[in-house]
Amino acid sequence: MQHWRWIPNGLSFLRVLLVIPFAWALASGRYRDALLLFAIAAATDGLDGFLARFFGWKSRLGAILDPLADKLLLVTTYLVLSVTGVFPFWLFLLVLGRDLVIVAGGLLFHRFVSRFDVEPSAFGKFNTLVQILAALAVMLQLAGVLLPSWTNTLALWAVTVMALISGGHYMTVWGLRALRGGA
Repeated sequence: MQHWRWIPNGLSFLRVLLVIPFAWALASGRYRDALLLFAIAAATDGLDGFLARFFGWKSRLGAILDPLADKLLLVTTYLVLSVTGVFPFWLFLLVLGRDLVIVAGGLLFHRFVSRFDVEPSAFGKFNTLVQILAALAVMLQLAGVLLPSWTNTLALWAVTVMALISGGHYMTVWGLRALRGGA
């Protein structure tokens, strides 16, 4: 069964490849196609995680590639929704900025303090869930699904609040670890 260990990483790589047609569909107003590609990406995310945990097919590459694929899809989603005027551009900058601050902080921690292992916090996981649900709700609305008129506003503020809370949480936790010398 070990010769199948590549499947979770292959699914993560597929998710990376789906970003281009997804972004094209979303930017060109083909919202149903974009939703289908988004759903396929979400399914591959769930499947690769299940396979990695259930069969023990975890790898260092997978620990990097899986969240990278997720972030690439979400950042692209917020970029396209901002460029097309669905969301204000500052929301994209906040989503991207939060991720860049976390990555830069992790690299600095690893370089100057101690080994940095990717440890998603509960706030970070909830932030990702909020970003996914907000993007999904907005795309559903764009695709013609009747949702309340306040959907975009709620999505905007939910993403904003969670980006600030989760980003602040990561900075606090890792800042305190750095002050204690990595412990």
